[in-house]
Amino acid sequence: MKMGFRWYGEGNDTVSLDEIRQIPGVETIVWSLHHRQAGEAWETAEIESAMSAITQLPQDSAQRGVTKRLDAEVVESVNVHESIKLGRTVLGLSRDEAIQNYITTLERLGSAGVKVVCYNFMPVFDWLRTQMWHPLPDGSTAMFYEKAVVDRLSPQALIDEMAANSDGLTLPGWEPERLASFHELNDAYQGFTHADMYANYKYFLDAVIPTCEEYDVKLAVHPDDPPFDLFGWPRVVSTKADLATVLLLNDSPYNGLTLCLGSFSANPVNDAVDAVKTFMDRIHFSHVRNIKHSANGDFVEVAHRAQEGDVDTVGVMQAYAEAGFSGYLRPDHGRHLWDENTTRRPRPGYGLYDRALGIQYLLGVWDATIANRRSLA
Repeated sequence: MKMGFRWYGEGNDTVSLDEIRQIPGVETIVWSLHHRQAGEAWETAEIESAMSAITQLPQDSAQRGVTKRLDAEVVESVNVHESIKLGRTVLGLSRDEAIQNYITTLERLGSAGVKVVCYNFMPVFDWLRTQMWHPLPDGSTAMFYEKAVVDRLSPQALIDEMAANSDGLTLPGWEPERLASFHELNDAYQGFTHADMYANYKYFLDAVIPTCEEYDVKLAVHPDDPPFDLFGWPRVVSTKADLATVLLLNDSPYNGLTLCLGSFSANPVNDAVDAVKTFMDRIHFSHVRNIKHSANGDFVEVAHRAQEGDVDTVGVMQAYAEAGFSGYLRPDHGRHLWDENTTRRPRPGYGLYDRALGIQYLLGVWDATIANRRSLA
């Protein structure tokens, strides 16, 4: 298993690479070209520049005695254009044009040494919360989903809320350029079914997987967040049955999962540990985080420790360790701690401290599981 840490790039993240290097166990930076819109082909020079910034050790760090290097083998995300999901021209781009640009991007990423590309297949919104800085009993804050708010507000009102709470930092999946066309997308999805979405999903996978195989880039879909339909738009990566269906759409081992246990577990019916054990051979990348449910359908993100919420993070890490999982894993959304609630305001969910604490907890479970197996051997 290779532990990763998501980083949004110089000037677009409150956390520095120098700070990430100091987190024990982190080997991989999970990155993206966040200025690139869905449907655009990524340029080779930009890819190489971004990867070089991650993998090269700055001179001032080397002079201080720093020797630890990080790799850039995971990209999150290369977003899928809505024309691919809808199966027709929308937002000025046809499905086949968007797919060809996606193939070009995969070729360039594979040539540069990227091993896994995370993506999602959610219509319109990539993810949804109603509060970015919800107060927790210990004084920290975290992202929160309030069902009554979603039931009451229109999608446009939620868009406005998200923009107001981003503190000037980009929120992936909620880019202003993308949401400027919200009304066109909303109209396009009227009457669109789950079967329609799966048919277009298969068309996409059949088109891009041969390139993944040729360039040794594993494609890994992220579960819907939250994992149920919103505003009448069909979501097709929400349940255990959905994950199995997606993997059957194209049976290549390069068609796999980014198994985000926090997203998946936002529906309390879904069993995180069971999903890990069931799909182990097709999990290329995993996000491990914890949430706590309320009986009314609300959920809030909490610390990674299993006892803090309803996701069995101990069972998850034990399952990965016992199977000898060799893919990539990262802590996901963390709480905002200490000065992150005052002067050092990060992108919601992506501060330094709680994700660093989470890594140590997850690695502790991994190490204890491995040690226990050795003692019993």
